[in-house]
Amino acid sequence: MEDFQKRILIVDDDDEIRELLEFDVAQSGYFVDVAKDGLEGLNKALNNTYDLILLDVMMPKMNGFDVCKTIRQAKLAIPILMLTAKGTIYDKTEGFDCGADDYLVKPFDIQEVLLRIRVLLKRNEVVEKDNSLGDEVTKIGDIEILPDTLEAIIINKKVKLTPTEFEILYCLMQHFNNPVTLATLLDDVWGYDSNEDVRMLRVHVGGLRNKIETDTKKPKYLHTVTNVGYKLTPFGKEA
Repeated sequence: MEDFQKRILIVDDDDEIRELLEFDVAQSGYFVDVAKDGLEGLNKALNNTYDLILLDVMMPKMNGFDVCKTIRQAKLAIPILMLTAKGTIYDKTEGFDCGADDYLVKPFDIQEVLLRIRVLLKRNEVVEKDNSLGDEVTKIGDIEILPDTLEAIIINKKVKLTPTEFEILYCLMQHFNNPVTLATLLDDVWGYDSNEDVRMLRVHVGGLRNKIETDTKKPKYLHTVTNVGYKLTPFGKEA
């Protein structure tokens, strides 16, 4: 199996949920490690190599938001899928702002969890494999992307991106100066088109805009196209 060697860390203080996830994820062919609280999960993430982290939010010793934020501050680009009972848009926004790549609300369908795992792992493989990206656009106008470090350079200013933000920017760069539909972005970044994930996409775009724009209220590069999606103008002006 292609994903047999993939290593997944499950961080959850709920014994029943953690054991269910451990069993089903392992049955799907992944190597599984577990942590029972946020601090243990952070220590394992910083001192071991994983391909993906399943991360609960409400945990003793250290909550999932702080764990995620610390992992990103350590410059680790591990895909992080948050699993939590906190399902408001505010909670999702906080999770994405901390650097999470995806977000599922408890109670969840285990098949949905496995689908999200496959999508995140596949996307991360593409990023890691395509450091040179052949003929694909990696520099245009004021914007350059660095696939090996998941960074972007905007007029000599370097910013660190999450894997999801990188994929969104990469997709928009391939269609620069042209509108890209929400469906196209969802399919390219997550591997499927789901109307329920449009708000999640918008949150990620907001995070990306905060990093590449000097004034998010008057964006120079990343524009919303009403009733369509988004458009990137890498030269800082409309085509």
